[in-house]
Amino acid sequence: MSEFLVIGGSRYFGRHLVTLLRDAGHAVTVLNRGSSAPPPGVAHLAADRDDEPALRAALGARSFDAVIDQVCYTPHQAAVARRVFAGGRAGRYVMTSTMEVYDPATFAGPRAQAPAGGMTESSLDPLRRLPRAAAAAAARYAGDKRRAEAVFLREPAFPYVSVRSAHVLGGAAQDFTGRLAHYVERIGAGLPVDVHEAPYATSFIHHREIARFLAWAAEGTFTGPVNAASHGPLTVTALTGTVGERIGRAPRHRIVADGGQASPFSFDRAYALDNGRATRLGFPFGHTDAWLPGAIDETAPPR
Repeated sequence: MSEFLVIGGSRYFGRHLVTLLRDAGHAVTVLNRGSSAPPPGVAHLAADRDDEPALRAALGARSFDAVIDQVCYTPHQAAVARRVFAGGRAGRYVMTSTMEVYDPATFAGPRAQAPAGGMTESSLDPLRRLPRAAAAAAARYAGDKRRAEAVFLREPAFPYVSVRSAHVLGGAAQDFTGRLAHYVERIGAGLPVDVHEAPYATSFIHHREIARFLAWAAEGTFTGPVNAASHGPLTVTALTGTVGERIGRAPRHRIVADGGQASPFSFDRAYALDNGRATRLGFPFGHTDAWLPGAIDETAPPR
């Protein structure tokens, strides 16, 4: 039996991750600020992970075979974690990162040409200083994730994995961003969906699949960045087409002008993910065609 710590694992797909680990026979502890209780059979620690003394006090002398950090958003949080879990207190450290670290719109300068098969892990070196983009929320989020990854890579303190997750989708209870609901509601109401004239495909993963992936990464021995995405990237028009089929109403698309604000998942640049490294390591990804219809059905109101 292994000892796992999940930081911030009481909501959305994190809760499913915790139950997967528990049901696999591991001893699981969840650490958060105390706002959400973990599932039965799971230990709970309360601390603000930004407060290093409080985090150390909550952990005491405990060490873990693996730490899965779902809420490492900034380089400060990464630095705190690196110091706290150094010295053998984490057998491996799995950070939930994001595909947005690759987004060429979130750093200044000319946009790099994406590889034909999608972004590989080597497409981004977090240790290379990138010019900062404008202070939009998306750019800050992506930049902070890149810099958080760099903290762990610059001064290694334990075996480290960064899971660069595709866009996570699921049913209504798991769609915490509301982006799938945006399409279901607008198409269901007959309202137009704003899209780019020639949108690029992007990558997705089901909320249960990313939970399985994180559990697999925590139990593994590989290190470094790894992309997590279902097979089958989708353009926004393919996504709206599937939504329309499931709810019985054809989508209406409205083309936005260059620089205009499009709907979620409509992109004017390429940065879909190549999931080849994880596949070669043995993770069996599903296909978006297999789970997207069910996710839409769970999001749509009963007819």
